[in-house]
Amino acid sequence: MEGAHGNDMELISKTLQVEHKIFYFDLKKNPSGWYLKISEKASGSRSTIIVPASGIRTFVDLFQYYVSGETPLESSEVQVNTKVFYFDVGDNQRGRFLKVSEVTRNRSTIIVPAGNGDGEGWASFRDILAVINEGLHSLAPEENTSADFQEPSSEHISHLVGKSQKAAFRSSVEEGAASVGHESSGALSKSIRVEQKKFYFDLGSNARGQYLRISEVTGSDRSAIILPVSALEQFYETVGQFVETVRNQELPEAGSSRMRPGASGGAAIRSWSEG
Repeated sequence: MEGAHGNDMELISKTLQVEHKIFYFDLKKNPSGWYLKISEKASGSRSTIIVPASGIRTFVDLFQYYVSGETPLESSEVQVNTKVFYFDVGDNQRGRFLKVSEVTRNRSTIIVPAGNGDGEGWASFRDILAVINEGLHSLAPEENTSADFQEPSSEHISHLVGKSQKAAFRSSVEEGAASVGHESSGALSKSIRVEQKKFYFDLGSNARGQYLRISEVTGSDRSAIILPVSALEQFYETVGQFVETVRNQELPEAGSSRMRPGASGGAAIRSWSEG
């Protein structure tokens, strides 16, 4: 799928560092179609896998499964078009890692560290895949319809990945459109979609203690905030106050969700939520 030099057009490019490794993500297009090139650079070596555009959403789903903290985490096999990818979790002296192998004529492998022992590296990897997936939908809607559909829940992913050490997880689009929805639910991770935005909630820990990482993915942009668990109750109460304010300012018309004209507080909240 990757064409000769000069024939490929690069549309989106992202870089991620996880521990001592650097990963490069390049969404490209050539006469054969769209594809994502993921390269790992570490200690002077470089390895690359090529993911057809139709498989990017599946990669997001699977990384979400591994971030979610389901136990035990199973290995999985992904078929995308004519390619097969294997996902295997392992451990070494540096900690946990996820090995992603592409099997064509030769086997090519990248290894993604979990990061800080709590999956932060996997979560960051997932976020960039989600950004590229959203960008693909904007650039080529015919290649990907994920922005119009809910992603499978973690229970659905677990069912597909579980039961055997090599369960097939095939790329597909689920029926059922929704503008706001809970898309996954795990012990340590959740995600929701709100209109064109996607939010990931990941509970993690480091030397300073536990925290909640909230990532926002909009189009080709990604941002995140970190909340110490000691602040979650206050955060919850503050958000609840805004929810009550918005409810009180809604028009009484049936089915209407608009704010009263001139309600500056409600307008400010609406502008914030719509980004």
